[in-house]
Amino acid sequence: MFSRCLGGPHQVQHRGMSTAIHSPALGDIGQIAITVSDVEQALAFYRDALGLRFLFSAGPQLAFVQAGSVRLMLSTPQGAGAVGANSTLYFNTQDLEASYAAVGARGARAESAPHLIAKMPDHELWMAFVRDPDGNLVGLMEERR
Repeated sequence: MFSRCLGGPHQVQHRGMSTAIHSPALGDIGQIAITVSDVEQALAFYRDALGLRFLFSAGPQLAFVQAGSVRLMLSTPQGAGAVGANSTLYFNTQDLEASYAAVGARGARAESAPHLIAKMPDHELWMAFVRDPDGNLVGLMEERR
């Protein structure tokens, strides 16, 4: 019964009847869960190597860091998720080479050095990649104008 559009008025079909509903639009992403094998080791990486702000821990299997306006939840597998099989996180930076060198110096495992991804009409998209302690891919990206 899910509608194809989120936000604004739309029609929903249920049991042959059409109903007009208004659903609020979804906002920005507030939190992303990252499944890790060892929360303390992951916390050291995201806090110390990437420089994200530590928020709090809720026991030995759960910690939170802040990435801009998004909170990252570091958690051991608890019925869902697999270690090392998370979505790629992409972090914006204003100086890709310096950021890549800095996170590498702080312990991030290099995956791919800064390189051009695409030339757009008004900018170039550059990326580099590192891996966290569980092998999750972490992207660093810069839009050069």
